[in-house]
Amino acid sequence: MGNRIVKWLVLLCTILLLSACGTDSQEKVLKKVNGKWAETNGYELNATMEIKSGGDPKKYDVTVWHTKPDFYRVEVVESGKDVSQMIVRNADGVFVVTPTLNKMYKFQSDWPKKNSQAYLIGALAEDLAQDKNLVMKEEDKAYIFEAATRNSYKNSMPHQVITVDKKTMLPTSVVIMNDVKEEQIRITFKNIKLGVQHAAKEYAVEQFTEKDEPKGENATSPEKDNKEEKDKGDKESNNNPDGNDGEQAVSAEAENTKFQTHYPVVSLGNTKMVDEKVMQEGGMERVILTFDGDKPFTVMQQPVTKQTSMLPVSSPGDPVDLGFTIGAITDTSISWEKDGVEFFVASSKLTREEMVQVATSMTIGSMK
Repeated sequence: MGNRIVKWLVLLCTILLLSACGTDSQEKVLKKVNGKWAETNGYELNATMEIKSGGDPKKYDVTVWHTKPDFYRVEVVESGKDVSQMIVRNADGVFVVTPTLNKMYKFQSDWPKKNSQAYLIGALAEDLAQDKNLVMKEEDKAYIFEAATRNSYKNSMPHQVITVDKKTMLPTSVVIMNDVKEEQIRITFKNIKLGVQHAAKEYAVEQFTEKDEPKGENATSPEKDNKEEKDKGDKESNNNPDGNDGEQAVSAEAENTKFQTHYPVVSLGNTKMVDEKVMQEGGMERVILTFDGDKPFTVMQQPVTKQTSMLPVSSPGDPVDLGFTIGAITDTSISWEKDGVEFFVASSKLTREEMVQVATSMTIGSMK
């Protein structure tokens, strides 16, 4: 009888030992992740980003280059639209480039060290390493991590779920959620190449300005552009002797691009809008919204103007990823551009996180 009990105990211990051998500990997995993601000399990746907060879902294509120690190039393109934005870090500083508007802002910033970005795999590794309450679940082909966010919208979207492929030990997706764990942003990694390094000249921002200046046979002069517009106008007039259809088309286009006022829908304590002013300056409409209460702030907005040449303009503060665009943030202000509108929020009472909350909540409509 005693021998039988001993045999059963030995068998049970063997089963438990084998089970333990087949399961990696959280510490062991984190060590592998950090070693592979954070310690690589460089990488390239392609991903898609879907933003579900703030109205209709929008999708973006994201391309990232990173070369150690501090060179970054992130390009974000809205799917189905010829609208792109780029953030570049090189030896000269940090630049935010918007080619369609011929705009380039230069920052003296340590980005991305302060703000974690879910599409930068080194930052994701730091998210996992720094979260003392990290939870790991193991599935058949993946490790699932539930971690806190450390990005610019960490108060409104404090949770993230990071899925890691067991075979490659690379991330396959990141889901960022709000405080009730509703999905707000989903990043899906399509391709990650580790060990890829780019030369310093490939991070130079001068190449973007050169792209926008056609040369040789493709170059056009103002006189040629004016002649082409005149010929086009004459042709349209011949097709429409009365000119009514042409006028209606122009009117319809103007109506579609008409500047509309945006309002923040975030709740910040006992704070409400107390004034709305519409000003005309240089033929351009500008709207100023004033909010008073526990968290007073001012919102200014106006149509975006395209620059004639792309020259870097120094900007204070740090670049901030708002999900739908990259803005600029200081301790007392935040500015960004979205859907043809330029926004600026100023406050001596809001924290940086609260200013981001205001920015991400701006919606076309009216204050109730």
